[in-house]
Amino acid sequence: MDSVDNTVNELSLPVTVRPDRWRKTSETGTKPPVGTERDNSAGPNEAPQTGRDLAHAALEAAKAKAKERGTSPGYRRRAAGGGGGQNPRRRRWSGPGADPRDPQPLGRLVSRLVTDRGWNESVTTARVFAQWARLVGEDVAEHAQPVALKDGELTVRASSTAWATQLRLLQGKLLHKIAAGVGNGVVKRMRIQGPTAPSWRKGPRHVPGRGPRDTYG
Repeated sequence: MDSVDNTVNELSLPVTVRPDRWRKTSETGTKPPVGTERDNSAGPNEAPQTGRDLAHAALEAAKAKAKERGTSPGYRRRAAGGGGGQNPRRRRWSGPGADPRDPQPLGRLVSRLVTDRGWNESVTTARVFAQWARLVGEDVAEHAQPVALKDGELTVRASSTAWATQLRLLQGKLLHKIAAGVGNGVVKRMRIQGPTAPSWRKGPRHVPGRGPRDTYG
C-alpha cells in the first residue's frame, strides 16, 4: 500500500523546471526552449509552472512566429504544380452576378445551337413553310404553295395560270407580310410559277412528240 500511495503522490505533483538543468547551456550561450525559463524575480510564494503552463507558453510562442510569417500554426504551403494540377481556390459555384454556368432561357440556348451548327438557313426555310398560311392569308395559301427558299429567293407555285398572274401583282404586298412575320431580309424576292403541265407519257419507252400544244382549245 505504501508503494501505491507513493506512486499516486508522484503523479499528482506538478511538473516543474529545474533551474540547474540549464546552467551549463547558459554558460555556453544557448537559450533554453521557449516557455521553460523561470522568472527569477518571482516571489517565493509563486506556484511552480506545470506541464500545462509550459505547453500553453510554447503554443503562444508558435502563434507569435506564425503571425510574423503571415500564416497559421500547422499550415503548410502547397508546392507549386503539385496535387495533380488542381487549384484549391477554384470556385465551384456561381456568385450573385452573371455567370456563364447560370441557367439560360431555352430560346437563347436553341438559337446558339442553331448558329453554331450552321442551321440558320434550314430553320428559316422551315419557318416560312410552316407559317405560310398565317403570313400570306388563307385565300392566297389555298391557291399557292412555297416550293423552295434559297439565297433570299422564294419560289411559289400557283394552282392555275390566273392565280400565278394574281400573285405577280401582289408580290410587293406579300413580301411585306412575310418580312413582318419572319424578319427583314429572309425573303428578298419571289419567283412565281404556274401549274405544271400534265404528262401524257405512258410506259418506260417513248419518242419525242411535237411539244406542248393547246390540248383543251
